[in-house]
Amino acid sequence: MFETGLHFAQPLWLLAIALLPLMWLWLRFSRPKKQQGLEARYADPELLPYLTGEVRGKRINDTRVLGAWMLAWALLSIAMAGPRWEYKRISAFQPAAELVILLDISASMNIRDVRPSRLARARQEVQDLLRLNPGIRVGLIAFATVAHVVAPLTEDMETLQRVLPTLSTDLVRLPGSRLGNALEKAALLLSGDDAGLARHILLITDGDFDEPKLLDKIDQLASRNIHLHILAVGTEGGGLVPERYVFSAGGRTPVSRLDSAQLETLANHGKGLFQIADFHAKDVQKILDLIIEDADKQQIEEMPTRIWNERFYLPLIPVILLFLYLFGRSDRYARRIP
Repeated sequence: MFETGLHFAQPLWLLAIALLPLMWLWLRFSRPKKQQGLEARYADPELLPYLTGEVRGKRINDTRVLGAWMLAWALLSIAMAGPRWEYKRISAFQPAAELVILLDISASMNIRDVRPSRLARARQEVQDLLRLNPGIRVGLIAFATVAHVVAPLTEDMETLQRVLPTLSTDLVRLPGSRLGNALEKAALLLSGDDAGLARHILLITDGDFDEPKLLDKIDQLASRNIHLHILAVGTEGGGLVPERYVFSAGGRTPVSRLDSAQLETLANHGKGLFQIADFHAKDVQKILDLIIEDADKQQIEEMPTRIWNERFYLPLIPVILLFLYLFGRSDRYARRIP
């Protein structure tokens, strides 16, 4: 009941009220006594003011004034203590999500079935995500046959944007694309101990994976509450892989086609979103919305915030009226003539 009913934000200020009896005793016993001369032997007390030349009349009863000051002191002490009751529960926004981007830089990403190339379009999608990012931590991994951590999880989007243009297929030494290795490195980046974080992976690729037990690895990530989203780049018609990057054993240049069915299956196992890039900002906006929604759900349950209705102003209203009474008349402490 203490945290839901009336209580004080700074209760130590209430100790100031304990000083009131001490102040009253000091004023009561420190009042100087009036010295009487020899004239008191020859005149009645009622006549003395006329004989001594003092202003005739009675002093206003200062008991009321003292009581008003003491009441004002008590009300001001209560106001400083900060009385409050009732509150609203809100969740303060605090970024609580982590996202690792897996960017495919294999040879097939140079195909130009989308202009200017699949890789150029993929980099543009990453730039849109970094531009729209509402504050979540982002990491970047580039992969082909081997995965490389380009940037660990960070909130510095400008650094990621500067390093993004340097990622190209020229960095690849061996043909092929191994998603499993990239997923393992992403899992290491997302292996923090904070259970309240929302963890997500965004795979930007043209597909064409042929790895054993790939679905098992994705299922293991999903069991750890790590979601896998896939943004597919390319067309089902596909295109020829440029000869300068890869050659087949029979002398034919292979054709790479977008395998939407396989990628959608991977996203379903990863409990994430699958979509084919149409190269608008709304591609990554949908994914960011899902990540933020997941983060909000976890924060609302684990990090509630109370906003109290402060009532410190209520004691100040009678204090103002008391001050008007105390200072309202200039002759309040003067003697009156009857």
